[in-house]
Amino acid sequence: MRCRPSARGPIGRPDEPRHPLSPTLPSHDPTAHPPNHAIRERLSTLLTSLTSRFPHRRLKLSPGGGVVYRIRPFWGWERLKLSPGGEVVRQIQSFSAWERLKLSPHDVEPVSLRPCCRTGTAAPAPRVDHMSCTTILIGKSASIDGSTIIARDDDSGSGRYDPKRFVAVRPQDQSRHYRSVLSHVEIDLPDDPCRYTIVPNVLNNRGVLAEAGANERNVAMSATETIAVNERVAAADPFVELVPAAGDPGSPDYQPEQPGGIGEEDIITLVLPYVSTAREGVRRLGDLLQTYGTYESNGVIISDTDEIWYVETIGGHHWIARRVPDDCYATIPNQLGIDRFDLADAFGEQREYMCSADLCEFMARHRLDRTMGAGAASAAPDSLQTALTTPQSLRDSSPDKGSRENPTTETAVPDVFNPRLAFGTSTPKDHIYNTPRAWYMQRRLNPSDDWDSPAARYTPESDDIPWCRVPESKVTIEDVDFLLSSHFEGTPYDPYGTTGTAESRHRYRPIGVNRTGHMVAIQLRPYAPAASRAVMWISYGSGPFTTAAPFYANVDDTPAYLRDTTPDVSTGSLYWTNRLIAALADAHWFDTRNAIERYAENVRIFGHRLLGETDAALASGRFDDGIDGNGDGRADGDGSRDGMPVASVLAEANDRMADYLQTRTTKLLGEVLYTSSNLMHNGFAMSDRWV
Repeated sequence: MRCRPSARGPIGRPDEPRHPLSPTLPSHDPTAHPPNHAIRERLSTLLTSLTSRFPHRRLKLSPGGGVVYRIRPFWGWERLKLSPGGEVVRQIQSFSAWERLKLSPHDVEPVSLRPCCRTGTAAPAPRVDHMSCTTILIGKSASIDGSTIIARDDDSGSGRYDPKRFVAVRPQDQSRHYRSVLSHVEIDLPDDPCRYTIVPNVLNNRGVLAEAGANERNVAMSATETIAVNERVAAADPFVELVPAAGDPGSPDYQPEQPGGIGEEDIITLVLPYVSTAREGVRRLGDLLQTYGTYESNGVIISDTDEIWYVETIGGHHWIARRVPDDCYATIPNQLGIDRFDLADAFGEQREYMCSADLCEFMARHRLDRTMGAGAASAAPDSLQTALTTPQSLRDSSPDKGSRENPTTETAVPDVFNPRLAFGTSTPKDHIYNTPRAWYMQRRLNPSDDWDSPAARYTPESDDIPWCRVPESKVTIEDVDFLLSSHFEGTPYDPYGTTGTAESRHRYRPIGVNRTGHMVAIQLRPYAPAASRAVMWISYGSGPFTTAAPFYANVDDTPAYLRDTTPDVSTGSLYWTNRLIAALADAHWFDTRNAIERYAENVRIFGHRLLGETDAALASGRFDDGIDGNGDGRADGDGSRDGMPVASVLAEANDRMADYLQTRTTKLLGEVLYTSSNLMHNGFAMSDRWV
């Protein structure tokens, strides 16, 4: 039986309570300067609090009055101190990064991942938590059935877990005037949005955060893959951050609020309902970035049946986009990834590349290109005024071809350059957190390469792992699901493995982590009718303990089991049930593995069979595909009374998938709970009766 509410409101619920896993922190007076004895007392309280919260860490009080503690097994020492303003400051030495912490009477919670403000600087903008995600893209000639596939894990920041829901957004639910929750930017939107289906956060305390979706025109998006640009880029094109109002309104020194740009919260909502092709999506996103800017670095994926485009933001307003070659896959692990960019094509035919209109000028003016032998490397300062225009190959072309600015002076930028070198980062943190994930995905899809010997071309810490390459075999949805839930299986780096050492098994960040909110792989099938072409393979929670199930995207509503996720823990939703299974099974990996693998196999078999049956029913022509525009339930063109509209047929198939998931996932929870209960440390085999 289908379970749906009687009325549907717009996306986002402004009056929802704050999730208990993200507690509101106590207010703090930054002008308070506690005396030395108070600092010592607060640090002692902090030490006690941290010891109770993090028993796996060794903590001590340093002679200088600070708290020093070690996170085993490999993260290195961290130093804690109390700032003059009464804030606890933590330095992670291995990453050279600072975090600001507020000290409450009972606990310590992270407040910001930004560098600590210097004295006298403006008040910081509201907190922006950057996601950590993994992306894989499969070109149509590289997939087993000719589909384009875009897939991404949406992972929360460390220590936070974001409940997810699966919803359809009708045109009437789409706002015509948009205001960002995080940056306060306001944008008037077109009056002709189309229906689209997304998998956003349950809570809207950080905005919609649509994350992944497909529209009724069979354009799909996944946004965003958090990336980073280097300091040279950030200085040349600063991020557009929210600047809060200062002073009292009406006073001479009052400074009104300055809104920030767009970010992960906004991108899908602002682009997906208004485009008919992936290329249109790239251009619309580029126009938004140029007009409003962005406050963060992101990678954005946009696809249709024929193409996949990957966009990377470069500083506050610039961007580049590359088309994934049809016979290739691309891997992106939280790092600016595009490693080849053809400016001649971007300012010419735009077959494979697109970019900001002034990218060449921007690069030359700020000397960002690192290509050996490039003119920019040797240009004298006084020559830059006339050396800022187009790629080398377009110097002698007609002024109407190439740059949209129609430049006419000599260039200092080569035809082809490496954006990863020019714009990206390469830090010790990248080698722990990012590059190993690209290494593992490519290791699985190109297993014949040498990945393990001392002479291996690429290692987990290589900076030059290709952005895209041709796989040895055509890629399946099962491959994508496995890779985005993987944890270095078959290597010494598997946290659940038995090879290597205790240190190696926790050396690198795995793809399938505890804080994954969802994995969504969007498959656009060229052989299916337009009305049923888009399929969203969705899993909630930590990937190693679940699997993806297929749902048609072109629907008016979605199943309650995936849609009505609550902010609080409940076994009535797929998200929370999967979270409970993972938390129970993690400590008993080998004891619960068979049950979880059976579950994954059963779900995938049912899903493939359901798609086949539904596709066959639609191919019979008994349903209204809506092409004639009347949606009257009559088969288009023949005038005979027929069954329900195709969107309703697809919704019923989705309900069948959800019903199966609910039954099978509840059964798995019971199996894992039983096994875990038998393995409790206080278990005792003898009972009060002999049987």
